[in-house]
Amino acid sequence: MAEQTNPTARGQRLPRSERRAQLLDAALGVFVENGYHAAAMDDIAGRAGVSKPVLYQHFPGKLELYLALIDQHTGELEQLVRDALALSDNKARINTMTRAYFDFVGQEGAAFRLIFESDLANEPEVRRRLDQIDLTCAEAMAEIIRSETSMEQEEAVLVGVAFVGLAQTSARHWLTHEATVSKETAVRITAALIRRGFGAFPLVGRADHGENERPGDPARESVGSDAG
Repeated sequence: MAEQTNPTARGQRLPRSERRAQLLDAALGVFVENGYHAAAMDDIAGRAGVSKPVLYQHFPGKLELYLALIDQHTGELEQLVRDALALSDNKARINTMTRAYFDFVGQEGAAFRLIFESDLANEPEVRRRLDQIDLTCAEAMAEIIRSETSMEQEEAVLVGVAFVGLAQTSARHWLTHEATVSKETAVRITAALIRRGFGAFPLVGRADHGENERPGDPARESVGSDAG
């Protein structure tokens, strides 16, 4: 059985919201360490310092507990992305959205593993939630793309999916190599790569110059520029 993180909690009466938060925190540790299939409700109750009946009062089963964790942490990621989108400058938006993935991956507790590395991704309800957060973040990025280029919505979402995928995979790579690559360096490089990617698409109000277009043409510079 997993080690209890708060043994004095057993027998204490907590407001329902506090107890729920405590149980979710305990469950996160067990799921991250063991994976969904090897995690046991006994382990989660023990880590929270409560009896199994108390755990089942809040969550009728292991899947419901897992889904609650996914909802909690996808909500946190979505809020980080939306906060970045609220900025007025597009370069700052991209920089901040990129940093949001690094911040999320670097959070204590490694909640990102439930979102990006779930061993239950084929469960329909889990898959639906994971697909939805990917789409939500890609659509947020598409708003920036649409504001700067002549792309149609679905095209912009496709590019948003690529940029979001780049940000999250780069963040996960950095986490395993942070001893050799600093977070600031990793964020800067990843954000610059995303910004430069905008240079592949014509700006709003400009036609694609095709064969007459020269690499590095100022007309192609947008939020892809590192200036400023």
